[in-house]
Amino acid sequence: MKTFKSLFIAAFVASMFYGCGSSAIISTPIESIDNTPIKTADLTKAQLHHWSHLDLVKDTVPGMSVDKLYSEIIKNKKGKKVIVAVVDSGIDIDHEDLRDVIWTNEGEIPNNGIDDDKNGYVDDVHGWNFLGDGYDEQLEYVRILASGDTSNPDYEKAKAEYDKEYQLWMGRKTLYDQIYAQITSADETLSNLLNKKDYTKEDIDAIKSTDPKVNEAIQIVEYYGKGTKYGPALVKSFKHSLESINDRLNINLNKNLKGRVTGDNPDDMSTKYYGNGNVRPVKKSESHGTHVAGIIAAERNNGIGVDGVANNVLIMPVRTVPNGDEYDKDVALAIRYAVDNGAKVINGSFGKYYSTHSDWVREAIAYAGEHDVLFVNAAGNEGKDLDKVAIYPNDQVDNGPEVSNNFITVGALAPKYGPDMVAGYSNYGKINVDLFAPGSEIYSTTPENEYESYNGTSMAAPAVAGVAALVRSYYPDLTAGQVKQVLMSSGLAAKTNVIVGGDADNVKPFADLSKSGKMVNAFNALIVASRMATK
Repeated sequence: MKTFKSLFIAAFVASMFYGCGSSAIISTPIESIDNTPIKTADLTKAQLHHWSHLDLVKDTVPGMSVDKLYSEIIKNKKGKKVIVAVVDSGIDIDHEDLRDVIWTNEGEIPNNGIDDDKNGYVDDVHGWNFLGDGYDEQLEYVRILASGDTSNPDYEKAKAEYDKEYQLWMGRKTLYDQIYAQITSADETLSNLLNKKDYTKEDIDAIKSTDPKVNEAIQIVEYYGKGTKYGPALVKSFKHSLESINDRLNINLNKNLKGRVTGDNPDDMSTKYYGNGNVRPVKKSESHGTHVAGIIAAERNNGIGVDGVANNVLIMPVRTVPNGDEYDKDVALAIRYAVDNGAKVINGSFGKYYSTHSDWVREAIAYAGEHDVLFVNAAGNEGKDLDKVAIYPNDQVDNGPEVSNNFITVGALAPKYGPDMVAGYSNYGKINVDLFAPGSEIYSTTPENEYESYNGTSMAAPAVAGVAALVRSYYPDLTAGQVKQVLMSSGLAAKTNVIVGGDADNVKPFADLSKSGKMVNAFNALIVASRMATK
Protein backbone atom coordinates (compact mmCIF):
# COMPACT_ATOMS: atom_id res chain seq x y z
CA MET A 1 0.00 0.00 0.00
CA LYS A 2 1.40 3.42 -1.01
CA THR A 3 1.39 6.27 1.49
CA PHE A 4 1.09 9.92 0.43
CA LYS A 5 2.44 12.67 2.65
CA SER A 6 3.12 16.39 2.24
CA LEU A 7 6.77 16.52 1.27
CA PHE A 8 9.18 19.18 0.18
CA ILE A 9 12.01 19.02 -2.31
CA ALA A 10 15.51 19.84 -1.15
CA ALA A 11 17.15 23.04 -2.39
CA PHE A 12 20.08 22.69 -4.71
CA VAL A 13 23.30 24.70 -5.00
CA ALA A 14 25.99 25.25 -7.60
CA SER A 15 29.13 23.61 -6.28
CA MET A 16 31.26 22.50 -9.25
CA PHE A 17 32.24 23.71 -12.68
CA TYR A 18 32.49 22.10 -16.07
CA GLY A 19 35.78 22.14 -18.03
CA CYS A 20 37.88 24.89 -19.67
CA GLY A 21 36.49 27.91 -17.84
CA SER A 22 32.81 27.39 -18.70
CA SER A 23 30.53 26.77 -15.75
CA ALA A 24 27.61 24.47 -15.13
CA ILE A 25 25.65 23.58 -12.02
CA ILE A 26 26.09 20.25 -10.35
CA SER A 27 22.94 19.61 -8.35
CA THR A 28 23.40 18.30 -4.84
CA PRO A 29 20.59 18.18 -2.27
CA ILE A 30 21.30 20.02 0.98
CA GLU A 31 19.47 20.03 4.27
CA SER A 32 17.67 23.33 3.80
CA ILE A 33 14.17 22.84 2.41
CA ASP A 34 12.60 24.69 -0.49
CA ASN A 35 9.06 25.95 -0.04
CA THR A 36 7.73 24.27 -3.20
CA PRO A 37 5.95 20.94 -2.55
CA ILE A 38 7.06 18.05 -4.75
CA LYS A 39 4.77 16.84 -7.48
CA THR A 40 1.96 14.56 -6.27
CA ALA A 41 -0.04 14.40 -9.51
CA ASP A 42 0.24 11.28 -11.64
CA LEU A 43 2.72 11.44 -14.50
CA THR A 44 1.28 11.52 -18.00
CA LYS A 45 1.82 8.47 -20.18
CA ALA A 46 4.56 10.31 -22.10
CA GLN A 47 6.28 11.42 -18.89
CA LEU A 48 6.08 7.93 -17.40
CA HIS A 49 7.63 6.41 -20.54
CA HIS A 50 10.53 8.85 -20.26
CA TRP A 51 10.81 9.56 -16.53
CA SER A 52 14.25 8.03 -16.04
CA HIS A 53 15.72 10.73 -18.32
CA LEU A 54 14.05 13.61 -16.44
CA ASP A 55 15.57 15.92 -13.83
CA LEU A 56 14.77 15.94 -10.12
CA VAL A 57 14.84 19.74 -9.81
CA LYS A 58 12.92 20.56 -12.98
CA ASP A 59 10.54 17.59 -13.15
CA THR A 60 10.40 16.56 -9.45
CA VAL A 61 10.93 12.88 -10.19
CA PRO A 62 14.21 11.08 -9.39
CA GLY A 63 15.41 10.73 -12.97
CA MET A 64 19.02 10.85 -14.14
CA SER A 65 19.04 14.30 -15.84
CA VAL A 66 19.81 12.69 -19.20
CA ASP A 67 17.80 15.23 -21.23
CA LYS A 68 19.57 18.04 -19.41
CA LEU A 69 22.94 16.44 -20.16
CA TYR A 70 22.33 16.26 -23.90
CA SER A 71 20.88 19.76 -24.14
CA GLU A 72 23.48 21.54 -22.01
CA ILE A 73 26.76 19.62 -22.08
CA ILE A 74 27.32 17.21 -24.96
CA LYS A 75 25.01 18.43 -27.71
CA ASN A 76 27.97 19.61 -29.83
CA LYS A 77 30.61 17.18 -28.61
CA LYS A 78 31.86 14.07 -30.36
CA GLY A 79 32.63 11.04 -28.29
CA LYS A 80 34.40 7.76 -28.89
CA LYS A 81 32.51 4.55 -29.70
CA VAL A 82 32.13 2.32 -26.64
CA ILE A 83 31.23 -1.37 -26.73
CA VAL A 84 28.78 -2.40 -24.01
CA ALA A 85 28.31 -6.14 -23.54
CA VAL A 86 24.82 -7.19 -22.46
CA VAL A 87 25.18 -10.54 -20.69
CA ASP A 88 21.54 -11.54 -20.67
CA SER A 89 18.89 -13.48 -22.58
CA GLY A 90 18.81 -13.17 -26.36
CA ILE A 91 18.58 -9.75 -28.01
CA ASP A 92 16.47 -8.93 -31.05
CA ILE A 93 19.32 -7.46 -33.11
CA ASP A 94 16.88 -6.74 -35.96
CA HIS A 95 14.70 -4.46 -33.82
CA GLU A 96 13.99 -1.12 -35.49
CA ASP A 97 15.44 0.80 -32.53
CA LEU A 98 18.50 -1.43 -32.00
CA ARG A 99 19.70 -2.74 -35.37
CA ASP A 100 21.99 0.25 -35.98
CA VAL A 101 23.68 0.03 -32.57
CA ILE A 102 24.58 -3.69 -32.56
CA TRP A 103 28.25 -4.62 -32.40
CA THR A 104 29.75 -6.45 -35.38
CA ASN A 105 32.88 -8.55 -35.09
CA GLU A 106 34.85 -7.24 -38.07
CA GLY A 107 37.26 -10.16 -37.88
CA GLU A 108 34.54 -12.73 -38.58
CA ILE A 109 33.08 -13.64 -41.97
CA PRO A 110 29.37 -14.45 -41.49
CA ASN A 111 28.06 -18.00 -41.82
CA ASN A 112 31.18 -19.63 -43.29
CA GLY A 113 31.59 -22.10 -40.43
CA ILE A 114 35.15 -20.92 -39.78
CA ASP A 115 36.65 -19.21 -36.74
CA ASP A 116 38.13 -16.42 -38.85
CA ASP A 117 39.43 -14.30 -35.97
CA LYS A 118 40.77 -17.34 -34.09
CA ASN A 119 39.07 -16.44 -30.82
CA GLY A 120 37.63 -19.95 -30.42
CA TYR A 121 34.06 -18.98 -31.34
CA VAL A 122 32.88 -19.85 -34.86
CA ASP A 123 30.78 -17.22 -36.65
CA ASP A 124 30.46 -14.93 -33.62
CA VAL A 125 29.49 -12.06 -35.91
CA HIS A 126 27.39 -10.14 -33.38
CA GLY A 127 28.37 -11.84 -30.11
CA TRP A 128 27.96 -15.33 -28.66
CA ASN A 129 25.19 -17.59 -27.40
CA PHE A 130 26.28 -19.82 -24.49
CA LEU A 131 22.78 -21.34 -24.20
CA GLY A 132 22.63 -22.82 -27.70
CA ASP A 133 19.01 -23.62 -28.56
CA GLY A 134 18.03 -23.93 -24.89
CA TYR A 135 16.18 -21.43 -22.74
CA ASP A 136 14.05 -23.04 -20.00
CA GLU A 137 16.05 -23.88 -16.86
CA GLN A 138 15.66 -24.76 -13.19
CA LEU A 139 16.66 -22.54 -10.32
CA GLU A 140 20.07 -23.31 -8.85
CA TYR A 141 18.74 -24.79 -5.62
CA VAL A 142 16.40 -27.04 -7.62
CA ARG A 143 19.43 -28.28 -9.58
CA ILE A 144 21.13 -29.02 -6.25
CA LEU A 145 18.13 -31.11 -5.19
CA ALA A 146 17.80 -32.79 -8.58
CA SER A 147 21.45 -33.89 -8.41
CA GLY A 148 20.62 -36.09 -5.40
CA ASP A 149 24.00 -35.21 -3.88
CA THR A 150 23.14 -35.08 -0.19
CA SER A 151 26.79 -34.34 0.63
CA ASN A 152 26.41 -30.89 -0.93
CA PRO A 153 26.56 -28.44 2.01
CA ASP A 154 23.57 -26.57 0.57
CA TYR A 155 21.38 -29.65 0.05
CA GLU A 156 19.25 -29.42 3.21
CA LYS A 157 18.92 -25.66 2.87
CA ALA A 158 17.86 -26.13 -0.76
CA LYS A 159 15.26 -28.74 0.24
CA ALA A 160 13.72 -26.44 2.86
CA GLU A 161 13.67 -23.57 0.38
CA TYR A 162 12.03 -25.70 -2.30
CA ASP A 163 9.21 -26.84 0.00
CA LYS A 164 8.53 -23.27 1.09
CA GLU A 165 8.75 -21.73 -2.40
CA TYR A 166 6.58 -24.37 -4.07
CA GLN A 167 3.74 -23.69 -1.64
CA LEU A 168 4.22 -19.94 -2.03
CA TRP A 169 3.99 -20.04 -5.83
CA MET A 170 1.03 -22.40 -5.78
CA GLY A 171 -0.76 -19.85 -3.60
CA ARG A 172 0.18 -17.07 -6.00
CA LYS A 173 -1.14 -19.07 -8.92
CA THR A 174 -4.51 -19.53 -7.21
CA LEU A 175 -4.69 -15.82 -6.42
CA TYR A 176 -3.64 -14.61 -9.89
CA ASP A 177 -5.99 -17.03 -11.63
CA GLN A 178 -8.80 -15.33 -9.71
CA ILE A 179 -7.52 -11.79 -10.37
CA TYR A 180 -7.00 -12.47 -14.08
CA ALA A 181 -10.55 -13.79 -14.38
CA GLN A 182 -11.86 -10.64 -12.66
CA ILE A 183 -9.83 -8.32 -14.88
CA THR A 184 -10.76 -10.00 -18.16
CA SER A 185 -14.45 -9.98 -17.19
CA ALA A 186 -14.29 -6.30 -16.14
CA ASP A 187 -12.43 -5.37 -19.31
CA GLU A 188 -15.03 -7.12 -21.44
CA THR A 189 -17.84 -5.26 -19.65
CA LEU A 190 -16.21 -1.84 -20.13
CA SER A 191 -15.01 -2.36 -23.69
CA ASN A 192 -18.53 -3.46 -24.71
CA LEU A 193 -20.05 -0.46 -22.94
CA LEU A 194 -17.60 1.99 -24.52
CA ASN A 195 -17.63 0.15 -27.85
CA LYS A 196 -13.83 0.12 -28.05
CA LYS A 197 -11.01 -2.03 -26.73
CA ASP A 198 -8.36 0.63 -26.10
CA TYR A 199 -10.14 2.89 -23.64
CA THR A 200 -8.52 5.49 -21.37
CA LYS A 201 -8.85 6.91 -17.86
CA GLU A 202 -10.86 9.77 -19.34
CA ASP A 203 -13.29 7.27 -20.88
CA ILE A 204 -13.68 5.56 -17.49
CA ASP A 205 -14.21 8.85 -15.66
CA ALA A 206 -16.93 9.82 -18.13
CA ILE A 207 -19.06 6.74 -17.41
CA LYS A 208 -22.23 7.48 -15.42
CA SER A 209 -24.03 4.26 -14.62
CA THR A 210 -26.23 2.78 -11.94
CA ASP A 211 -25.55 -0.75 -13.14
CA PRO A 212 -23.73 -2.58 -10.28
CA LYS A 213 -21.86 -4.75 -12.79
CA VAL A 214 -20.47 -1.70 -14.59
CA ASN A 215 -19.46 0.05 -11.36
CA GLU A 216 -17.79 -3.10 -10.10
CA ALA A 217 -15.88 -3.37 -13.39
CA ILE A 218 -14.70 0.24 -13.01
CA GLN A 219 -13.50 -0.45 -9.47
CA ILE A 220 -11.59 -3.56 -10.58
CA VAL A 221 -9.88 -1.82 -13.49
CA GLU A 222 -8.97 1.27 -11.46
CA TYR A 223 -7.69 -0.81 -8.54
CA TYR A 224 -5.49 -3.17 -10.52
CA GLY A 225 -4.53 -0.63 -13.19
CA LYS A 226 -3.41 1.86 -10.53
CA GLY A 227 -4.34 4.77 -12.75
CA THR A 228 -1.80 3.92 -15.45
CA LYS A 229 -3.03 0.81 -17.28
CA TYR A 230 -6.40 0.25 -18.92
CA GLY A 231 -7.89 -2.13 -21.48
CA PRO A 232 -5.44 -4.36 -23.36
CA ALA A 233 -2.43 -2.98 -21.44
CA LEU A 234 -3.91 -4.05 -18.09
CA VAL A 235 -5.01 -7.46 -19.35
CA LYS A 236 -1.61 -8.03 -20.96
CA SER A 237 0.20 -7.03 -17.77
CA PHE A 238 -1.63 -9.58 -15.62
CA LYS A 239 -1.46 -12.22 -18.33
CA HIS A 240 2.31 -11.75 -18.32
CA SER A 241 2.36 -12.08 -14.50
CA LEU A 242 0.32 -15.28 -14.65
CA GLU A 243 2.61 -16.71 -17.33
CA SER A 244 5.60 -15.93 -15.10
CA ILE A 245 3.96 -17.73 -12.18
CA ASN A 246 3.24 -20.79 -14.33
CA ASP A 247 6.82 -20.72 -15.60
CA ARG A 248 8.08 -20.69 -12.03
CA LEU A 249 6.04 -23.77 -11.15
CA ASN A 250 6.33 -25.78 -14.36
CA ILE A 251 9.90 -24.88 -15.34
CA ASN A 252 12.02 -23.26 -12.62
CA LEU A 253 10.77 -25.48 -9.78
CA ASN A 254 10.46 -28.63 -11.89
CA LYS A 255 12.98 -31.12 -10.46
CA ASN A 256 12.62 -33.36 -13.53
CA LEU A 257 13.40 -30.69 -16.13
CA LYS A 258 16.45 -31.29 -18.34
CA GLY A 259 17.10 -27.84 -19.70
CA ARG A 260 20.73 -27.77 -20.81
CA VAL A 261 21.23 -28.71 -24.46
CA THR A 262 24.80 -27.54 -25.18
CA GLY A 263 26.42 -30.93 -24.56
CA ASP A 264 29.08 -29.60 -22.17
CA ASN A 265 29.48 -30.31 -18.45
CA PRO A 266 28.55 -27.15 -16.51
CA ASP A 267 30.79 -28.32 -13.65
CA ASP A 268 33.85 -28.63 -15.89
CA MET A 269 35.56 -25.45 -17.03
CA SER A 270 37.88 -27.25 -19.45
CA THR A 271 35.24 -27.18 -22.21
CA LYS A 272 34.72 -23.55 -23.19
CA TYR A 273 33.67 -23.35 -26.82
CA TYR A 274 30.06 -24.54 -26.81
CA GLY A 275 26.88 -22.80 -27.96
CA ASN A 276 26.61 -20.86 -31.22
CA GLY A 277 26.66 -17.41 -32.79
CA ASN A 278 22.87 -16.89 -32.86
CA VAL A 279 22.29 -14.21 -30.22
CA ARG A 280 18.59 -13.70 -30.97
CA PRO A 281 15.75 -14.84 -28.65
CA VAL A 282 14.37 -18.33 -29.30
CA LYS A 283 10.80 -17.03 -28.77
CA LYS A 284 9.08 -13.67 -28.49
CA SER A 285 8.58 -13.94 -24.74
CA GLU A 286 12.36 -14.04 -24.33
CA SER A 287 12.38 -10.26 -24.08
CA HIS A 288 14.56 -9.37 -21.10
CA GLY A 289 17.83 -8.86 -22.99
CA THR A 290 16.16 -6.75 -25.68
CA HIS A 291 14.60 -4.52 -23.01
CA VAL A 292 17.94 -4.08 -21.24
CA ALA A 293 19.75 -3.26 -24.49
CA GLY A 294 17.19 -0.57 -25.33
CA ILE A 295 17.61 1.15 -21.96
CA ILE A 296 21.32 1.48 -22.62
CA ALA A 297 21.43 2.34 -26.29
CA ALA A 298 18.17 2.40 -28.25
CA GLU A 299 18.99 4.71 -31.13
CA ARG A 300 18.54 8.32 -30.08
CA ASN A 301 16.54 10.91 -32.01
CA ASN A 302 15.42 8.58 -34.80
CA GLY A 303 11.77 9.50 -34.36
CA ILE A 304 10.64 6.03 -33.26
CA GLY A 305 10.35 4.08 -30.04
CA VAL A 306 12.58 5.23 -27.21
CA ASP A 307 15.91 6.95 -26.68
CA GLY A 308 18.66 5.01 -24.95
CA VAL A 309 20.75 6.68 -22.26
CA ALA A 310 23.96 6.59 -24.30
CA ASN A 311 24.94 7.61 -27.79
CA ASN A 312 28.20 6.36 -29.33
CA VAL A 313 27.46 2.83 -28.08
CA LEU A 314 27.62 -0.56 -29.75
CA ILE A 315 25.75 -3.36 -27.96
CA MET A 316 27.54 -6.73 -27.82
CA PRO A 317 24.93 -9.44 -27.14
CA VAL A 318 26.14 -12.38 -25.04
CA ARG A 319 23.22 -14.78 -24.59
CA THR A 320 23.81 -16.36 -21.19
CA VAL A 321 20.71 -15.96 -19.00
CA PRO A 322 17.95 -18.57 -19.41
CA ASN A 323 14.38 -18.69 -18.16
CA GLY A 324 15.66 -19.80 -14.78
CA ASP A 325 19.00 -19.48 -13.02
CA GLU A 326 22.10 -18.96 -15.11
CA TYR A 327 25.03 -21.38 -14.84
CA ASP A 328 28.19 -19.99 -13.23
CA LYS A 329 30.30 -21.46 -16.00
CA ASP A 330 28.31 -19.61 -18.67
CA VAL A 331 28.54 -16.32 -16.75
CA ALA A 332 32.29 -16.61 -16.18
CA LEU A 333 32.92 -17.39 -19.85
CA ALA A 334 30.53 -14.66 -20.99
CA ILE A 335 32.44 -12.04 -18.99
CA ARG A 336 35.73 -13.24 -20.43
CA TYR A 337 34.30 -13.28 -23.96
CA ALA A 338 33.12 -9.68 -23.56
CA VAL A 339 36.49 -8.55 -22.21
CA ASP A 340 38.52 -10.35 -24.87
CA ASN A 341 36.41 -8.91 -27.68
CA GLY A 342 36.61 -5.26 -26.75
CA ALA A 343 33.78 -4.41 -24.34
CA LYS A 344 34.54 -1.53 -21.97
CA VAL A 345 31.30 -1.90 -19.95
CA ILE A 346 29.44 -5.12 -19.12
CA ASN A 347 25.83 -5.10 -17.92
CA GLY A 348 24.68 -8.03 -15.78
CA SER A 349 20.94 -7.85 -15.03
CA PHE A 350 20.66 -11.27 -13.40
CA GLY A 351 21.29 -12.92 -10.07
CA LYS A 352 20.60 -15.83 -7.73
CA TYR A 353 21.01 -16.78 -4.07
CA TYR A 354 22.78 -20.12 -4.60
CA SER A 355 25.99 -20.49 -6.58
CA THR A 356 27.88 -23.73 -7.09
CA HIS A 357 30.93 -22.12 -8.67
CA SER A 358 30.86 -18.50 -7.52
CA ASP A 359 34.66 -18.44 -7.49
CA TRP A 360 34.72 -18.87 -11.29
CA VAL A 361 32.59 -15.76 -11.66
CA ARG A 362 34.64 -13.70 -9.19
CA GLU A 363 37.80 -14.69 -11.06
CA ALA A 364 36.16 -13.47 -14.29
CA ILE A 365 35.17 -10.18 -12.61
CA ALA A 366 38.77 -9.73 -11.48
CA TYR A 367 39.88 -10.54 -15.04
CA ALA A 368 37.61 -7.78 -16.31
CA GLY A 369 39.12 -5.40 -13.78
CA GLU A 370 42.63 -6.29 -14.88
CA HIS A 371 41.62 -5.37 -18.44
CA ASP A 372 39.93 -2.08 -17.49
CA VAL A 373 36.32 -3.21 -17.98
CA LEU A 374 33.51 -1.99 -15.73
CA PHE A 375 30.86 -4.52 -14.62
CA VAL A 376 27.42 -3.09 -13.73
CA ASN A 377 25.34 -5.49 -11.64
CA ALA A 378 21.65 -5.56 -10.68
CA ALA A 379 21.07 -5.76 -6.91
CA GLY A 380 18.08 -8.13 -7.08
CA ASN A 381 14.34 -7.88 -6.53
CA GLU A 382 13.48 -9.48 -3.20
CA GLY A 383 13.65 -6.44 -0.90
CA LYS A 384 16.59 -7.96 1.00
CA ASP A 385 19.56 -6.44 2.80
CA LEU A 386 22.53 -7.75 0.84
CA ASP A 387 24.84 -7.08 3.77
CA LYS A 388 23.01 -9.94 5.53
CA VAL A 389 22.38 -12.34 2.64
CA ALA A 390 24.67 -13.16 -0.28
CA ILE A 391 23.50 -12.78 -3.85
CA TYR A 392 25.47 -13.89 -6.91
CA PRO A 393 27.34 -12.63 -8.84
CA ASN A 394 29.32 -10.62 -6.32
CA ASP A 395 32.85 -9.32 -5.94
CA GLN A 396 33.52 -10.40 -2.34
CA VAL A 397 32.86 -13.14 0.22
CA ASP A 398 31.13 -12.48 3.55
CA ASN A 399 31.43 -8.69 3.21
CA GLY A 400 35.19 -9.07 2.91
CA PRO A 401 37.69 -7.44 0.54
CA GLU A 402 36.55 -6.84 -3.03
CA VAL A 403 38.38 -8.74 -5.75
CA SER A 404 38.51 -5.63 -7.93
CA ASN A 405 37.40 -1.99 -8.07
CA ASN A 406 35.41 -2.45 -11.31
CA PHE A 407 32.14 -3.92 -9.94
CA ILE A 408 29.16 -1.69 -9.21
CA THR A 409 25.81 -2.92 -7.83
CA VAL A 410 22.61 -0.96 -8.45
CA GLY A 411 19.29 -0.74 -6.59
CA ALA A 412 16.02 0.48 -8.14
CA LEU A 413 14.08 3.74 -7.83
CA ALA A 414 10.39 4.33 -8.52
CA PRO A 415 9.09 7.47 -10.30
CA LYS A 416 8.14 9.42 -7.16
CA TYR A 417 10.51 11.49 -5.03
CA GLY A 418 10.00 11.10 -1.29
CA PRO A 419 9.25 8.11 0.98
CA ASP A 420 8.12 5.86 -1.89
CA MET A 421 11.05 6.53 -4.22
CA VAL A 422 12.87 3.25 -3.51
CA ALA A 423 11.11 0.44 -5.35
CA GLY A 424 9.48 -1.89 -2.84
CA TYR A 425 11.11 -4.95 -4.42
CA SER A 426 14.65 -3.54 -4.56
CA ASN A 427 17.47 -5.12 -2.59
CA TYR A 428 19.73 -2.72 -0.71
CA GLY A 429 22.83 -2.70 1.50
CA LYS A 430 25.23 -0.13 2.92
CA ILE A 431 28.18 -2.39 2.05
CA ASN A 432 27.07 -4.32 -1.03
CA VAL A 433 24.84 -1.94 -3.01
CA ASP A 434 26.70 1.03 -4.48
CA LEU A 435 23.93 3.37 -5.65
CA PHE A 436 20.37 3.58 -6.94
CA ALA A 437 18.91 4.33 -10.39
CA PRO A 438 15.46 4.36 -12.07
CA GLY A 439 14.08 0.82 -12.27
CA SER A 440 10.27 0.90 -12.10
CA GLU A 441 7.93 1.51 -15.05
CA ILE A 442 10.85 1.66 -17.48
CA TYR A 443 9.68 1.76 -21.10
CA SER A 444 12.03 0.11 -23.58
CA THR A 445 12.41 -2.19 -26.57
CA THR A 446 10.99 -5.71 -26.73
CA PRO A 447 11.20 -8.26 -29.58
CA GLU A 448 9.56 -7.77 -32.98
CA ASN A 449 9.66 -3.95 -32.96
CA GLU A 450 7.55 -3.63 -29.85
CA TYR A 451 7.96 -1.66 -26.60
CA GLU A 452 6.86 -2.33 -23.02
CA SER A 453 7.34 -1.07 -19.47
CA TYR A 454 9.16 -3.41 -17.09
CA ASN A 455 10.10 -3.18 -13.41
CA GLY A 456 13.23 -4.37 -11.64
CA THR A 457 16.81 -3.73 -10.66
CA SER A 458 17.34 -5.40 -14.06
CA MET A 459 16.20 -2.06 -15.50
CA ALA A 460 18.22 0.07 -13.04
CA ALA A 461 21.55 -1.57 -13.88
CA PRO A 462 21.45 -0.74 -17.63
CA ALA A 463 20.53 2.84 -16.76
CA VAL A 464 23.84 3.05 -14.90
CA ALA A 465 25.64 1.11 -17.64
CA GLY A 466 24.40 3.75 -20.09
CA VAL A 467 25.78 6.57 -17.95
CA ALA A 468 29.07 4.67 -17.58
CA ALA A 469 29.23 4.32 -21.36
CA LEU A 470 28.75 8.08 -21.73
CA VAL A 471 31.63 8.73 -19.34
CA ARG A 472 33.86 6.25 -21.18
CA SER A 473 32.86 7.76 -24.52
CA TYR A 474 33.66 11.38 -23.70
CA TYR A 475 36.51 10.72 -21.26
CA PRO A 476 38.12 7.53 -22.59
CA ASP A 477 41.31 7.96 -20.57
CA LEU A 478 39.51 7.35 -17.28
CA THR A 479 39.93 3.82 -15.95
CA ALA A 480 37.07 1.50 -15.01
CA GLY A 481 37.80 2.17 -11.34
CA GLN A 482 37.71 5.91 -11.95
CA VAL A 483 34.41 5.62 -13.82
CA LYS A 484 32.94 3.78 -10.83
CA GLN A 485 34.24 6.56 -8.58
CA VAL A 486 32.65 9.17 -10.87
CA LEU A 487 29.25 7.44 -10.79
CA MET A 488 29.24 7.09 -7.01
CA SER A 489 30.56 10.55 -6.15
CA SER A 490 28.42 12.50 -8.63
CA GLY A 491 25.00 11.17 -7.68
CA LEU A 492 22.28 13.00 -5.76
CA ALA A 493 22.48 12.40 -2.02
CA ALA A 494 18.85 12.73 -0.94
CA LYS A 495 18.25 13.38 2.75
CA THR A 496 14.75 11.92 2.82
CA ASN A 497 13.64 8.82 4.74
CA VAL A 498 12.22 6.06 2.56
CA ILE A 499 10.10 2.93 2.86
CA VAL A 500 12.26 -0.18 2.48
CA GLY A 501 11.23 -3.54 1.11
CA GLY A 502 7.69 -2.33 0.47
CA ASP A 503 7.03 -2.40 4.24
CA ALA A 504 5.52 0.90 5.45
CA ASP A 505 6.76 0.08 8.96
CA ASN A 506 10.36 -0.25 7.75
CA VAL A 507 11.59 3.29 7.17
CA LYS A 508 15.27 4.16 6.80
CA PRO A 509 17.31 7.13 5.61
CA PHE A 510 17.94 6.80 1.89
CA ALA A 511 21.61 7.45 2.66
CA ASP A 512 21.80 4.15 4.59
CA LEU A 513 20.68 1.91 1.71
CA SER A 514 23.87 2.01 -0.36
CA LYS A 515 27.56 2.65 -0.08
CA SER A 516 27.34 6.03 -1.81
CA GLY A 517 23.94 6.96 -0.39
CA LYS A 518 23.11 8.44 -3.78
CA MET A 519 21.06 8.07 -6.94
CA VAL A 520 22.92 8.18 -10.25
CA ASN A 521 22.89 11.45 -12.19
CA ALA A 522 24.20 11.58 -15.76
CA PHE A 523 24.53 15.38 -15.87
CA ASN A 524 26.66 15.43 -12.74
CA ALA A 525 28.67 12.40 -13.83
CA LEU A 526 29.96 14.14 -16.96
CA ILE A 527 30.94 17.20 -14.92
CA VAL A 528 32.86 15.15 -12.36
CA ALA A 529 34.44 13.09 -15.15
CA SER A 530 35.63 16.30 -16.79
CA ARG A 531 37.25 17.46 -13.57
CA MET A 532 38.87 14.07 -12.98
CA ALA A 533 40.16 13.87 -16.55
CA THR A 534 41.63 17.38 -16.27
CA LYS A 535 43.45 16.42 -13.10
